[in-house]
Amino acid sequence: MDKLIVEGGVPLTGSIEVSGSKNAALPILFASILLTEPVTINNVPDLRDIRTTIALLLLLGCDCGYENRKVRISPNALHPKAPYDLVRTMRASVLCLGPLLVRIGQARVALPGGCSIGARPVDQHLKGFEQMGAHFELEEGYIIGRCRKLRGAHITFDLPTVGGTENLLMAAVLADGETVLENAAREPEIVELANFLMSCGAHIDGHGTSCIRITGVNSLHGTEFTVMPDRIEAATFLAAAGITHGELLLRNCPFAELEAVTLKLQEMGMEITATADGVLAKCARPLHGVDITTQPYPGFPTDMQAQIMSMMCLAEGASIVQESIFENRFMHVLELMRLGAQIKISGRTAMVRGVKRLTGAPVMASDLRASAGLVLAGLAARGTTAVRRIYHLDRGYEHIENKLNTVGARIRREKE
Repeated sequence: MDKLIVEGGVPLTGSIEVSGSKNAALPILFASILLTEPVTINNVPDLRDIRTTIALLLLLGCDCGYENRKVRISPNALHPKAPYDLVRTMRASVLCLGPLLVRIGQARVALPGGCSIGARPVDQHLKGFEQMGAHFELEEGYIIGRCRKLRGAHITFDLPTVGGTENLLMAAVLADGETVLENAAREPEIVELANFLMSCGAHIDGHGTSCIRITGVNSLHGTEFTVMPDRIEAATFLAAAGITHGELLLRNCPFAELEAVTLKLQEMGMEITATADGVLAKCARPLHGVDITTQPYPGFPTDMQAQIMSMMCLAEGASIVQESIFENRFMHVLELMRLGAQIKISGRTAMVRGVKRLTGAPVMASDLRASAGLVLAGLAARGTTAVRRIYHLDRGYEHIENKLNTVGARIRREKE
């Protein structure tokens, strides 16, 4: 197991290229199960979750090759089982459920794992598939689904669910008739999935809104598609510029999709500008405390909560964070306090009182975004911070230490 050793106290300056979006690439890779022809997907980041997905697609019967951030997939004779040993490491594995049901009428998918940030049940997925004609059993930790032929249905989610919207969207494109998804999630990654499916011949309308209409087609053809840049990685680098009082130019940055984040960072005292060369972020004055509430898109993303909290630890005054998405996403708080942060938690609310400095110490990462938040805190802390259990970090950030080192950070990877 690896750890990152961060020598803090250096302002970051220079330019960084934003990688392809993990959260867009994963459902697109699973959507390849729907196709009858080969597909090429470009700008796929080299991440642990991507490698896990490719391994799972191979087990499901797809021929896959991955080289130079390009994935080539040829669906062949499909198999219905997604085994626990792979699914337990990555929650997105459940996204093979819809494509398998609509293609071969059966699926045996282990209940998903991933980060321990709270309950993320799949009941909304299953209720939607049942309305489309599927039947499910739970046996030995596996979701076993069967259907003769999925048919269109009018489905209303109890709450916006990104995974549920993606899963049902993929199944609906080959289902009989029209499917309407009400109270659907609106994240840019769902729009990207819809764009990919439409490039393969799907009929979709309303993606990016809370009501998506899909008219099923008989088959989907192959295509070549380029994945959008990763908005959470980009936002993390914006925060890195702020917490170190540096100046970074982010190339290939999805600026429009980051409005909720950039507005809060500007409120804290950062200057963020879209230029012809990319997004320029700098912080030349003290940070100020702000209040945030995590919300579904287009609100402030829960995936940036830990990173902005690290900034709040060094901001003047008090800040309040309300986490409305996941009930267990404050596990990084105790680790930040080991660095000298002053934070109090009450339920799903954290109050952060800024301090003049953080001091390096050994810390333990609990999940993907907490890992990034601890790295940011280490960049600003005096002395050495050792971030342990960074396998979480490798699931969602492509060689983050290399990217940060090119702009002045002092980070090295070591074995535990």
